[in-house]
Parts: sequence; structure tokens; C-alpha cells
Amino acid sequence: MNSSTTNSAEKFDTARASEYGRQSRIALAGYDACQDLAACMLAAKLVDTRHANILVVGAGGTAREIIAMAKLEPTWRFTAVDPSEPMLEAAAQQLQAQDLLDRTHLHLGQVQELKANGSYDAATLIGVLHHLNGNAAKQQILTGIHAHLKPEAPLVVACNQYAYASQPLLLAAWGQRWRQHGASADEVKAKLGKILQGADPPHSEEAVKKLLHDAGFGEATRFFSSLFWSAWLSCKRA
Repeated sequence: MNSSTTNSAEKFDTARASEYGRQSRIALAGYDACQDLAACMLAAKLVDTRHANILVVGAGGTAREIIAMAKLEPTWRFTAVDPSEPMLEAAAQQLQAQDLLDRTHLHLGQVQELKANGSYDAATLIGVLHHLNGNAAKQQILTGIHAHLKPEAPLVVACNQYAYASQPLLLAAWGQRWRQHGASADEVKAKLGKILQGADPPHSEEAVKKLLHDAGFGEATRFFSSLFWSAWLSCKRA
């Protein structure tokens, strides 16, 4: 595990895991819609694959992507990977509540630790890239996912993009989003300071597409956007 990934996992301790669902739904307007659309995009791409095996990287927290996919496709199975034990435990609780643990293998650790045999029909990487410092760590996780996918298999990537300070209007609107949900002026100020220091998102859509291309994926189609957040579908090049 490299230092960037270690630092990222340490951010998601027990306290953060317990509040992750609520915080995410405020910070990302359309959180559930994005997860639902990700499931729809993969189902549309895998329309002829009835018994699909899906690799879910960064699955900890709400397990919302698995729940959305499982509801749409009752014969799909999942491997949920996360380096944070509290986050993976939180996901397991959500999956148990939905009777989905028997369809999901949980792996505490990195995707690179799984045997790379090109056996997965699709993968998701949602809410991860902007927590990894530097392009090398971002490239490493995408390359690791690539090694686990069948040729032409789809990957959904969703993350924040842009250097936050470079988009003052989006940043101000993000602060208003928190105020809309009851945060005081001091709380908004603290949250804005935290986001400016706490992540390293790709600086543009072009940067995301280059990361995907360099990891062996093809053209990316953006299907969701909300302030800093966007989601894309790309496929492993044959």
C-alpha cells in the first residue's frame, strides 16, 4: 500500500464512516441519482450479460452503488473493495439490511491485492480519485482495475474534478448547499477550508480522460454532473 493510499484510508475513520451517508448526500447534490444512473449505464452496456461479476472499488460507506445495481439486476454478483475497515463495515451493514451479503464478497485492502485474472465484467470507482494525492496514485488504481477486467468491459468513474480554488463560483455554491441544510456561517467556513485542504481532484475533464486513456481505457462518456462532481463510463480497450 503506498503512502497516498494509506493516508486516504486513514481519513475514513469510524467517526467519518458513521456520518458518511448524510455528509455525502449534502456535499453531492444528486448523490442517489448518480448511483442509480451508474447502475443504468452498466446495465445498458451489459444488456447481453445476465450473470455479471462486478468489481466495486472504494465500496465502503453506503454501498449505494451495489444496492442500485442489485435492484436493477438480480443475478449480478459483486466484489466490494475498500482499504478502510470502518467504511467497509458500514457498507456491510447496509448490504445486510438489503439481504445482499450473500451476493457480495468483501475485501479489506487494495484492488491490486486481488488476483488479476481479467475475470470481471465491469467495475466502478465512485468517490475515490479525488482522495488520492498525485497522478501516480490515481494511475495506479485505474491500472489495477484494468488488470481485473475482461476486454471491452465497462468502468464507471465518478469523482470531483477541478482544483477547488480555481472555481470560486462552484465553491461558493457548495457552501450555500451546506447552508441550505442548516449549517451556520462558521460551519460553512470550516467546511470550505476543509475541502480546500483535504483532497486532490483531477484538474479537468480532460485530465480524467487522460488518466483513463493511460490506464488502457477508451473514450469516456460523461453521464452525470453536479458542481465539482462528474461521472463517466469508459471501456477497457480490447
